[in-house]
Amino acid sequence: MKVFLFLSLVCGLAVTSGAGDRSPVESNIVALEKAWNQAYKFRDKTALSHILHDSLVLVNDDGSLQTKGSFLASIDMSKPVDEQQAEPESISVSVIGDVAIATGVFREKGVENGKAYVRRNRFVDTWVKTNGIWVCVAASATPMLH
Repeated sequence: MKVFLFLSLVCGLAVTSGAGDRSPVESNIVALEKAWNQAYKFRDKTALSHILHDSLVLVNDDGSLQTKGSFLASIDMSKPVDEQQAEPESISVSVIGDVAIATGVFREKGVENGKAYVRRNRFVDTWVKTNGIWVCVAASATPMLH
């Protein structure tokens, strides 16, 4: 119940918070992208489960594929990373009916094995409105080397 309330508040704030030229749907998708980053950072599998569709196809930055189940399981198996921060540098959203494509760049920084790192990835996420709720059905990330 907390997750639905949290996501409802996030999406509601995005729609009403002066998002510039963005439509309410675009603002909603941007809010969901940011909620996904926060849920991942805090290992909130319940929130992630509501954001990601059961048929999710995830293409990782190393080219490997994951399902929703394997992605959620990987959260339990991953080593905690000190001071991790993942945040979008840019997000653009294109809406075609009940499909939205979010593209942008996110930056990840933290400390791993005692060493600081900063990584940037370009992402493409596909969102579909199902039963009145936007969920991510496909996601991919590609490292930006320059």
